[in-house]
Amino acid sequence: MAYPSNHPPVRPEDAAAGIEITEDFERFTQRNDIFTRAFWDDRIRSKQTDAFFASYRMEATPRRGDGFNQRDFALRNASWLISDLISNRGGDSGRREGFQSAIENDTPVAPVQQEIEDPKAMSAEIKRIATFFGADLCGITDMDDRWLYASRVDTRDMSEAPNDLPPGMTSVIVMGHQMDEALVATYPSALAGAATGREYSHEAAIVMQLAAYIRNLGYEATASMNDTGLVIPYAIKSGLGEYARNQMVITPEFGPRLRFSKIFTNLPLAQDTPKPRGVRAFCDICTKCADACPVKALPYGPPRISTDRSAIQGVRKWTSDAKKCFGFWAKLSSDCAICMRVCPFNRNFSQLRHRMWLWLALSPLRKLALWLDRNRGARRRPATWWAGKT
Repeated sequence: MAYPSNHPPVRPEDAAAGIEITEDFERFTQRNDIFTRAFWDDRIRSKQTDAFFASYRMEATPRRGDGFNQRDFALRNASWLISDLISNRGGDSGRREGFQSAIENDTPVAPVQQEIEDPKAMSAEIKRIATFFGADLCGITDMDDRWLYASRVDTRDMSEAPNDLPPGMTSVIVMGHQMDEALVATYPSALAGAATGREYSHEAAIVMQLAAYIRNLGYEATASMNDTGLVIPYAIKSGLGEYARNQMVITPEFGPRLRFSKIFTNLPLAQDTPKPRGVRAFCDICTKCADACPVKALPYGPPRISTDRSAIQGVRKWTSDAKKCFGFWAKLSSDCAICMRVCPFNRNFSQLRHRMWLWLALSPLRKLALWLDRNRGARRRPATWWAGKT
């Protein structure tokens, strides 16, 4: 199913999700994503960006120094392997699966449908199966096509291509995949990039397996990672967390330390609802991520409407300067998540003291919570990770 470039912008549930859409809303064109622009837009592409992508194939000489040695890059790139195998298999047809195109079905839809008498029970089953395959979080929301890309990218020439899904999709299953806390603490480093790559490889397997399970029940299921649509609005609408100044979804289980995947399906499911807890109010008084950003790519002040080509138009939110951010990534030859590392919500909430802090942060006592966080978030030396001192 191909969708039009614009869609009626306002829905009743937007306020509960903390989503503010204006009359200038336009669905995002994936070709304008900063990573895609690095392949076709001379204002973004440079020798540094080319070296950044080459470093993931070990074609570029690794930087030197703690966290940027050959074994750091080797571990990072090995962590991406499964994701890379999936994304590379559709290259001849211009479909980089999981990034510029949805993941192709590896199994057919069964000709006989399992009868679903109770969508609520089916949703509970899907969440259980998602956990069985390895997802850390799972939520379900409606098929809100405002967040689908207006078009996808043909990677053969970086042109726009139809962003198609099977007709009749009704729900989006969103899964969260926790990043390794000890590796995240070493950002910025190539070593820390292994935390990102490992979860992309994990989520590729998990999202494909859960989609195959649904197809085996006789229903459509399209597995998706960074492709097809913006996952953050779906994650928020499915009740998994809230949007933050650092451009991430803050969850009560893992803070911002997650990657997300999704499945589009027509399986009858009961849908979750947004669960605002107070992250927005905390971010209103906290600027730790913006303060820590080396290139000042993160915003101060309240949410605003962005005019950045690499940001969705007509949505009032905190928006980064994508060009500055990616430029720093290219300089490092690796991803940067300093903003994740220093976020006060980047905690281990299985521990009582951190759950108590979370209660403070989401209460009128948020200023006290911010004061208590003043000395946290320092970078750990990557060498300590290699030494087994996490």
